[in-house]
Amino acid sequence: MKRTMFAYTKSILERVSFDPQLFCKELEKALKVLLPYEIEQLTEWLLSYTIERPELRQCLIYVNK
Repeated sequence: MKRTMFAYTKSILERVSFDPQLFCKELEKALKVLLPYEIEQLTEWLLSYTIERPELRQCLIYVNK
């Protein structure tokens, strides 16, 4: 069973979402290995995921560069 990097990244980010600093760190690492279309998907996912988690919205600066 093949798992995409995008799916793997989402699962990691969901697991570390309790700590905004760790969330940002993992997001930065993910952006280095994801393909451009996966980064677009991740950005869309982040926008919806952080609606109910405003403490994580600070990390969006990494995808809006």
